[in-house]
Amino acid sequence: MKHSLLLALSFLSFAAYSQEYTSAENTSTANDTVKNKKGEVLNEVLITPNKPKKPVEAARSGIKVMDLPQSVQVIGSEVIEQQQAIRLSEVVKNLNGVYVGSARGGAQESFFSRGYDMSANNMFKNGFRYNAGSIPEVSSLEKVEFLKGGSALLYGNVAPGGIMNLVTKTPKFTPGGEVSMQMGSYSYYKPSVDFYGPLNKSIAYRFTGSYENSESFRDYVKNERIYINPSFLFHLSDKTQITLQGDYLSADWTPDFGTGIYGKTILDLPRNEFFGALWSTANTKSSSASLLFNHDFNKNWKLNFNSSYQSYRRTQTSTAQLSTIDANGNWKRGLTKADGAEQIFGDQLSLQGNFKTGSIKHQIFTGVDYENSIAPTYTFGFYATPNSTVAFPTEATAINLYTYDYSTQSRDIPYPTRANKLATTNTQRFGAYAQDLISVTKHIKVLAGLRWSWQESDVTTSDEVPDTAKKIVKIPLKDAIPVTGPKTINSAFSPKAGLVVQPTKDLSLFASYSNSFTPNTGTTVDSKPLDPSIIDQYEVGVKKDFFRGLLTTNVTVYQISNNNLAQTAQYQSDGITQNVNTNLKELVGATKGKGVEIDITATPLEGLNIMAGYSFNETKVSKSSGTSGSLVVGDVLARTPKNTANLSFFYKVPAGLLKGVTFGAIGNYVGDRTGGWNDDYLWTPVVPATNPPTYVVTIRDRDIPLEGYVTVDASLGYEWKKFSILCRLSNITNELNYTVHENYSVNPIAPRQIMTSLRYKF
Repeated sequence: MKHSLLLALSFLSFAAYSQEYTSAENTSTANDTVKNKKGEVLNEVLITPNKPKKPVEAARSGIKVMDLPQSVQVIGSEVIEQQQAIRLSEVVKNLNGVYVGSARGGAQESFFSRGYDMSANNMFKNGFRYNAGSIPEVSSLEKVEFLKGGSALLYGNVAPGGIMNLVTKTPKFTPGGEVSMQMGSYSYYKPSVDFYGPLNKSIAYRFTGSYENSESFRDYVKNERIYINPSFLFHLSDKTQITLQGDYLSADWTPDFGTGIYGKTILDLPRNEFFGALWSTANTKSSSASLLFNHDFNKNWKLNFNSSYQSYRRTQTSTAQLSTIDANGNWKRGLTKADGAEQIFGDQLSLQGNFKTGSIKHQIFTGVDYENSIAPTYTFGFYATPNSTVAFPTEATAINLYTYDYSTQSRDIPYPTRANKLATTNTQRFGAYAQDLISVTKHIKVLAGLRWSWQESDVTTSDEVPDTAKKIVKIPLKDAIPVTGPKTINSAFSPKAGLVVQPTKDLSLFASYSNSFTPNTGTTVDSKPLDPSIIDQYEVGVKKDFFRGLLTTNVTVYQISNNNLAQTAQYQSDGITQNVNTNLKELVGATKGKGVEIDITATPLEGLNIMAGYSFNETKVSKSSGTSGSLVVGDVLARTPKNTANLSFFYKVPAGLLKGVTFGAIGNYVGDRTGGWNDDYLWTPVVPATNPPTYVVTIRDRDIPLEGYVTVDASLGYEWKKFSILCRLSNITNELNYTVHENYSVNPIAPRQIMTSLRYKF
């Protein structure tokens, strides 16, 4: 009932509308100041609400939001601050159709959109792909941009659900800054600083940093994070600027794979109970450095060169909750040790220009980009003695969930570990693209573009070689001879075409087609690399501003089709023998997704920001080979809710007796969905064996049903001169639900908590 009530409120209160640009930049009033390129304050001017919205950095091309044949959402720093967000998952509550799919043992937050996982390739920071295996810092964010739909033209190998771009704060030539302290439930505290200003007339700086220390609603789970983010802006001339940015994050955290499942049922156990080993520990380190060079040849032509280096490493020692729980509640916790890293080098060179051919206007964007990823991963074993090749039995760490007692658990890591394998994945990507926004008339515009993408990857492995007779290591890993496997090369063209019709300056109708590609693992039955899957996306929508921009709406309808999904090949290379090797594949499957998104942003009063959204998505398996391991036609993709919705408002009283009072609330709904894996076909050999072999075909039931849920947060604060205090009560109703990654990491959402922020602005 409460789920229906939230949806009803969304529609009755806001009709049919969608956010395009939710940022302080869009709520300007006559009291706002305007700065030039160097950040110097100019004379006060009047800014009307219906001023054309600024281009979104994720779109890269400088095209205005109303001219893009796809929908855009931007969450600005003001909303992030008012919401008191400490994790990206909290910011994402404002992004319609984006939701957290899993917590991955506490290591990261995996986001989904339009039925597709965004964690592998669709997460960007300042325009560069970054490793999403860590939880990014929020305090340094200027805004979060979400470009919905197909973006392969600009970014290459990305899933069609959309891309998320985190934009960090940049230097200013006006001095300022702030210090803040956040304190909250479960011994949470986080001091932060943000300083900026000029070093001289041509160089400005900014430094943000924070320290976080907290416990958790989960027993024995802790988190400690250190983050710094320095940046410099070099104003070489009115036409040329260079921005240098860097950041560093070190996070110590407790691996937490959540609670238990028996069959398909999540057990009714206390939300706070932690079933990992008490000695579990993990660390994530990530850092980046980037150079952004911008040069304006004149008002019509711009050159950009961006270069980035990123480093990521995660180490972890813990129990891994992967084994099945029996009917009595016994759980065999395997031991795990992990050490994985990635280095990403990236370069982007682009040219943006405006010109005319007769009466037709052109806004072109063209360029090339290159990326090299080097990702080493170690495999470890737990042994009875340091030189033994005999693994210690995992039964030693078995527990019973119903009689679990912390006092009986050791805090000492029980077994020595040793790396016995190193696998390094080397991936290179290159792309060349060109697009043109053609203004046939001021009312009709056409976007056309094409990208060619090339990707090469290989895996180099090193294995220790044991002497099984003597039970000792003969050749240690450090002396092992590395072996490089065959290269996998994929290339694809990614076209995009869109039509924009603008009967008036505040109404935009659009339709678009785009495609993207996904590389596939495995080989054909002839041992050849498998071609990538090509995914088509069709989208139509309408954007409308009402009341001179006080109300902005966006309605989008889309369809996404993967008509060549890789699945297990039906026959071996002879075309007769039934194949049960899941590494031999063919492009014979398909999925089809369809959806509707409605976004709304309103600023009906000075100081009042309202956001609302509703998303429907249904992505199903539409074709299957029926072979062993292939998906079942009609099955809805796992971790994909059909319905999501968000509704929020934040209000700062601008004048009068209550001037400085701020209050707001945000409600978020995630509908029914499934965890685990999708159902698939299971081929079991007939006993006794026949020649040729015959199989019994059944459907393996692997999905875990999850009910929908609603969370509501509320905040109240007061600003006085340069001081402010803001309190937030999250999950007011103490809703209990779970995120489920595959069949493990069943993590309960956080219960009711309180957070308080004290802030002083210079």
